Amino acid sequence: MLTTVVATVIVLGILVFVHELGHFILGKKLGVKILKFSLGFGPKLIGKKIGETEYQIAIFPLGGFVKPLGEDPHEEVKTEEFHRSYWAQPVWKRALIILAGPFFNFFLAILIFTFVNPFAIFPTQKIPLPPLVSDVTPGLPADQAGLKKGDVILSIDGKDVASWDQLSEIIRNSKGKELTVKVKRKDEVFEKTISPILTKERGEEYYRIGIVSPQSYPKVGPKFEIGDGFKRTWQVIEITVFVFLKLFQGEISPRDALGGPIAIAQMAGEQARKGLVDLLYLIAVLGVSLGMINLLPIPILDGGHILFLLIETFLKRPVSLNKMEIAQQIGLILIILLMLFAFYNDLIRIFSRAGFKF
Repeated sequence: MLTTVVATVIVLGILVFVHELGHFILGKKLGVKILKFSLGFGPKLIGKKIGETEYQIAIFPLGGFVKPLGEDPHEEVKTEEFHRSYWAQPVWKRALIILAGPFFNFFLAILIFTFVNPFAIFPTQKIPLPPLVSDVTPGLPADQAGLKKGDVILSIDGKDVASWDQLSEIIRNSKGKELTVKVKRKDEVFEKTISPILTKERGEEYYRIGIVSPQSYPKVGPKFEIGDGFKRTWQVIEITVFVFLKLFQGEISPRDALGGPIAIAQMAGEQARKGLVDLLYLIAVLGVSLGMINLLPIPILDGGHILFLLIETFLKRPVSLNKMEIAQQIGLILIILLMLFAFYNDLIRIFSRAGFKF
């Protein structure tokens, strides 16, 4: 229990700190006065003012914020400091300050995937992986049929394939029967007939065609290559986008894909018990997810602020305060509902494991 609590505080603390640090650093660099840097929301636990900025830790750890001068349009700003207020900045500066938060999350993932020994695969999570061919084993049926790295499996025997798990299950249960596989390669879609072969490994028999999933990485020693960090981060971004799309298309149930604070705490505890590497990988994956979610064009999120700036650029004037406040209230309601649903999902999973049926 203690391990889970400590790991959760570390994971959330790092993710929130890095995100807000992005807003903070870009704001400072672009000449904006930062009044407050807070880890957490609500009443202040501890804090100290250094220079012109108050740094604090608040009681509710699920988030944080950076408060620049003049962020609230109703706030009174002294004439001599107006040039350092948020709303006095041109659109491009405000956009950079907003985007810095999500991109610092991506940058953290790049650093972790670059400098952490990549002998482990991604942390164990129920994240549906796309039916993407990451590699092809030479000489096996997939290779003989002409499948290549980067191919996407669309369907087998006329049945649509939405995830790697579904693809793997069909092949393993094929009993060696010839399969008609629909494949997408760039802009080309074609069909191949492939007969899985029976394989025995570590005392287990199963059917395979010789393709490798997107999450399978070779067990190698340290590779301190920045390109490797970018590659792995991009792979997580692709998986996250894939999950978002399948959620909107109704092909993945929100109950399977959305997790709340309890799910994060459980994952943090599990990865911490496995070791530092697994915990760092979890931070990287969750960091990418946090960055992607914040870029969604929902008022109150970073993506919503970017949407307002795009409208301001198009109209050549800021969005009216009244409309912006209404949009942000709607966005806040949506976020609260999403968090409640995620929390509900967490509880359903816990009670389901305990034997309760819903």
